[in-house]
Amino acid sequence: MRYIPFLFIFFFLSCKQENYVESPKLLDGKIFHASVKNLTDVMIHDIFSPPQAGRNYAYPAIAAYEVLRFTDQENYKSFAGRLHELTAVPSPDTSQNISYGIAAFEAYNLLAKALIFSEDKMEAFIDEMYLRKELADVPKQVRESSKNFGTAVAKHILQWLEKDNYNQTRSFPKFAVTDEPGRWKPTPPAYMDGIEPHWNKIRPFILDAANQFNQGPPTEYSTQKNSKFFQEVLEVYETVNKAQAEEKEIAAFWDCNPFVMNIAGHFMHATKKITPGGHWMGITGIACKKENANALRSLEAYALTAIGISDGFISCWDEKYNSNLVRPESIINEELDEEWIPLLQTPPFPEHTSGHSVISTAAATILTALFGDNFAYVDDVELEFGLPQRSFNSFNEAAAEAAISRLYGGIHYRPAIEDGVVQGRKLGEYVVEKLISP
Repeated sequence: MRYIPFLFIFFFLSCKQENYVESPKLLDGKIFHASVKNLTDVMIHDIFSPPQAGRNYAYPAIAAYEVLRFTDQENYKSFAGRLHELTAVPSPDTSQNISYGIAAFEAYNLLAKALIFSEDKMEAFIDEMYLRKELADVPKQVRESSKNFGTAVAKHILQWLEKDNYNQTRSFPKFAVTDEPGRWKPTPPAYMDGIEPHWNKIRPFILDAANQFNQGPPTEYSTQKNSKFFQEVLEVYETVNKAQAEEKEIAAFWDCNPFVMNIAGHFMHATKKITPGGHWMGITGIACKKENANALRSLEAYALTAIGISDGFISCWDEKYNSNLVRPESIINEELDEEWIPLLQTPPFPEHTSGHSVISTAAATILTALFGDNFAYVDDVELEFGLPQRSFNSFNEAAAEAAISRLYGGIHYRPAIEDGVVQGRKLGEYVVEKLISP
């Protein structure tokens, strides 16, 4: 008889474990908003290029979404079979108690850690998050089985990402700069090599080909004063010279250039900033929080937006290095005013099309499909970089401002902006058509 109490205690504990119920706080989205923000912070520290950052946002969000969708498979479809070469992820072991919130958190951050350089910062964030009450209160055995499931999905996604040709492109040759008139050349102050000239060789998530939505070549280069191209040059020159305070504020707000270099005498240092993709991932978080979206809907929004951003950079970079057009700063210095400096520092890659125009419009199209048009919000993403918040009545209004900001900043001709908007809208619509369930 003396062993009965011990058997009863064992049975009681077993029943408690079998009756484990997920804490609502693990499914309200907050731990994933924190995870995306942490990934952004680490990438700013590590200085990833805009195309690299877009890729880095996509894979972790897809992994976490694939885990959490097991909680609502009726309404949320797997990306397997819909994204190029992605096969079905491992299913959870239904004989074990699993916290899907912890499993998705684990999958997200294991993928994020594999994609950045500062692993210590990622590990510190993960450790800190596991001390939070909603994660720490999960029974140990449930926590371990959840981590195991999240790890299994992360490994599956990691094997998939390792085949996207990114590693191979690391050994491809630098972009060859020529003296041919009208072709891109490095710009001051750092005169950096062209960034990611082979990005069109990265496997896209949804695009059928890198040039699928390209809008054709830019205006034919000419230094004849009455030519269409030179009129485009003059528009950039005069826009910057006559810029009003509001235009300068808009240009600064959407700068999002992680390559800004500062020179003081013989010393040069970088000002670390968010990428264009990082800004739109921040906007995605703002929309999710305003709608009080749960974790699964938030992860869907992050994943779809990141897919659009990542494929947007593949599409845009294909056109950039094919057309290989000179930047306004170079032509204006050579033909009009050798002392002229744009409001924004010219990024280190060819001009056409405008990356911010492409990815902003793609992201806005996707977010509009998810949250609706006329979704008013306050964008405070840039506050930590010393820039005031701005209010928008819709995602499309924000994207249009992001696009025209490149003219205000003096770094793009108008066709790069207008063609980029069309390119981004078509890509965004394609993502909506292929990936957003009715």
